[in-house]
Amino acid sequence: MTQFRPCIDLHQGQVKQIVGGSLNDEGADTNFVSEYSSRYYAELYRKHQLNGGHVIALGPGNQEAALEALSAWPGGLQFGGGVNADNAASYLDAGASHVIVTSYLFEDGQFSWERLEAVKAVTGKERLILDLSCRKTASGWNIATDRWQTVTELAVNAQTLEELSGHCAEFLIHAADVEGLQGGIDEDLVRLLGQSCPIPVTYAGGARSLEDLKRVHELSDGKVDLTIGSALDIFGGSGVTLEECIQWNNQQA
Repeated sequence: MTQFRPCIDLHQGQVKQIVGGSLNDEGADTNFVSEYSSRYYAELYRKHQLNGGHVIALGPGNQEAALEALSAWPGGLQFGGGVNADNAASYLDAGASHVIVTSYLFEDGQFSWERLEAVKAVTGKERLILDLSCRKTASGWNIATDRWQTVTELAVNAQTLEELSGHCAEFLIHAADVEGLQGGIDEDLVRLLGQSCPIPVTYAGGARSLEDLKRVHELSDGKVDLTIGSALDIFGGSGVTLEECIQWNNQQA
């Protein structure tokens, strides 16, 4: 059954909601900057037992805030952002339930099975999440790395999902083109994930209301979970409240 999954997006040490496709070395188009710390959100999610949420460090300067969130709910949050075979263990030791890996898996735009095996040797399959965040291309969707600025040759399709599913516990997939725009989800991508993902998968990007949770549930036959960011009241949004999302999860359970 489709569940709401919470997030803590960190940019320059603060909890923010940004427009995904705008992120670069200079900064990002920002929808919301929180007055609260990462710990505040981690404790909020813990209080309501909102499991499977992720802390994402968007670029440098987020280490302290990331560790603060993970320590506030040991075993309750996943962590992604610059994770590689050398530092993955440190985030697990710091309290992350899983680590989320993207850009590290690519060398010169090519997927590296060697790097996947290297990080998997540290985390084990059961504590590794592959972030297959993507951009729309002429042929479908292709994985985008380096803060979604580099579109790789690896397509997000049934074959890729099947091949990679044997190496991780879950997938996390941001639709970078609609991330942070509150313009609606990428329905075709959600449908593909529902049909083709043999393991749990969380979709993020474009969600703007409680209706989107229902829509993801319908499109994926309940197989895809949804992250809502900018539209959520705790991130300054007016589309949906955290309370509504909690109620939704409780009903599905």
